[in-house]
Amino acid sequence: MVEITPPESIHALDLEALRSSDITFWAAWEAEELVGCGALKALDARTGEIKSMRTATPHRRRGVASKIFEFILDVAAQRGYEFLHLETGAMPEFAPARNLYTQYGFEYRGPFGSYTQDPNSVFMTKTL
Repeated sequence: MVEITPPESIHALDLEALRSSDITFWAAWEAEELVGCGALKALDARTGEIKSMRTATPHRRRGVASKIFEFILDVAAQRGYEFLHLETGAMPEFAPARNLYTQYGFEYRGPFGSYTQDPNSVFMTKTL
């Protein structure tokens, strides 16, 4: 992402940010190999934000992202969230991610939280 996204538009979390008490982070492994990850940030008692969804390049198109995404959606429902939001890239390289999110019922929306309008970002939401 860092290679294709302008620095002012990178919203990925570093390790320290992922350790925040309002973020839960999961990693998916196949034997000893990291195949993907994802995180869920609590925005308030009713709302969460999907963060840090990634699939390792050699494991793309194998359903890793779908499995992680379904897991996060289940956790969000267990927490009683009514809404889930996310931000992803607007560039062509992010088309597979946007397709995944729309397949799971996410719809396009404007910026939320501390995000501002950015031509390199797409914002999406889902009512649970």
